[in-house]
Amino acid sequence: MLIGSILFATLLAGIGSVWLAALLGFWAFARFNDQLLSLAAGALLATAFMHLLPEAFEHATAAGITPQALFTALLTGLVFFFLLDKAELYHHGHEHHEHTDHSHHDHAHDHSHGARSGGSWAVLFGDSIHAFGDGIVIAAAFMVNAQLGWAAALAVLAHEVPHHMGDLIVLGQGASLPNTKRGALIKVSLAGTVTAIGGLVGYVLLARLESYLPYFLVVAASSFIYVALADLIPQLQRRMSLGETFKQVAWLLAGMLLVIVVTGMSH
Repeated sequence: MLIGSILFATLLAGIGSVWLAALLGFWAFARFNDQLLSLAAGALLATAFMHLLPEAFEHATAAGITPQALFTALLTGLVFFFLLDKAELYHHGHEHHEHTDHSHHDHAHDHSHGARSGGSWAVLFGDSIHAFGDGIVIAAAFMVNAQLGWAAALAVLAHEVPHHMGDLIVLGQGASLPNTKRGALIKVSLAGTVTAIGGLVGYVLLARLESYLPYFLVVAASSFIYVALADLIPQLQRRMSLGETFKQVAWLLAGMLLVIVVTGMSH
């Protein structure tokens, strides 16, 4: 059943990414941050270029939508996510400046670094909005086929792990109580459940606007491309040894291969 698959995939991506981030962050595996960023970037790019965009153009032909219209939607999506990022930076820039001592921990997925510095409610609000959008993206992919849906869910999970690692660190600060980390985990997990709400809304919305599905797929692809190229990969662009560079590229390719394997299993 389609709605059941959407709910399961959105909960897996929304909550699973939080618990995986907790496992990696709270149990001292944060030293693998670069590998996670590379893996996530590879998964996002593979999903966008190998699945979302081809499916969008295939459905556009049947719907009578021109390639120029889809490329316009892609460009518009990239500009929109750029402006959204700038708005968050502008709004939270002052708070982020005052918390530069936490910049090492917040290195992972700075897409919402301003919000993480602005307090726990800002973190949770930002996570919830982001999760809602992720749910719509996953629903749009499932409306095409299960293969594309699981690819989108995997890509969302991969890029949310480093994001949530930073959120959990910030929400777990400021107190020495033993339940601080547990409380942070519960709060971010609850925000992750909003992914399922986005999935439900996306299912209802797209069922009524099926002819616009190619546009939704292209905008979803633009989201993945922007996060990979503007947020994740720039954090990896620094001078390093040949061996470290090789590992970075290997993890990037591993992210792409992971998407190929998972989508192949979902046939």
